[in-house]
Amino acid sequence: MNAVTDNPYSRFLAALGGKILRENGTPEAVVVFSAHWQTRGTRITGNGAPPQIYDFYGFPEELYRLRYEPSGAPGVAAAISAGVPGITVDPERGIDHAAWAVMKHVFPAGDVPVLEMSLDVELSFGAHAELGRKIAALGLSKVLFIGSGNLVHNLREVDFGASAPPFPWASEANRWLGERIAAGDREAFIGAERGMPGFSRAAPTTEHFIPALYILGMTEGSLSVEYDEIQNGSVSMLAFSGK
Repeated sequence: MNAVTDNPYSRFLAALGGKILRENGTPEAVVVFSAHWQTRGTRITGNGAPPQIYDFYGFPEELYRLRYEPSGAPGVAAAISAGVPGITVDPERGIDHAAWAVMKHVFPAGDVPVLEMSLDVELSFGAHAELGRKIAALGLSKVLFIGSGNLVHNLREVDFGASAPPFPWASEANRWLGERIAAGDREAFIGAERGMPGFSRAAPTTEHFIPALYILGMTEGSLSVEYDEIQNGSVSMLAFSGK
């Protein structure tokens, strides 16, 4: 619902888009590591006009009427696939809400090409981060990379009340993650399955956690928390950046 709601998180995303344009100019393309595209092997969208995928059910009709259909960037997809063994181009797949529900606020005009990259279900956390490092080594400085998921994401215990307070266990996990980011402790973050308090409750399935590992692998400098909120008791909107 953040895609169609005016709230602190959607306003943060809009401000982030302005900040990116001021500091870095318009990206050549945006590549989104998607929590909603799991595959065997890693794939990247190569469709020049990727269709918008509504990969959810039972939500208000307003969401299904929302249109956000930027172009793709087949050249960027080809460069990444050629430069990193094991990443293959999917010429058919569209863009799911891990990308469009975020990018709709960041670049609302839809004039920046958007690609998605899948999550290989057979890779370890460390291997995901290492794949991010290999992508960064390509030197695609005009491409913006976004990891789209929720670091704490437990829909089995969610509270759909609009003003639901965070559950204590969710706050504890979220605080631990924020502290690792502030300290630049990538090793602990990548090893969260072993060291994070209540990891199995905070991330009962890991697809929402994994996109952040690519950003950790791609960056070497300091990390910065850009936004921190827990929605619906058990869903963290914690966002961080790195270069």
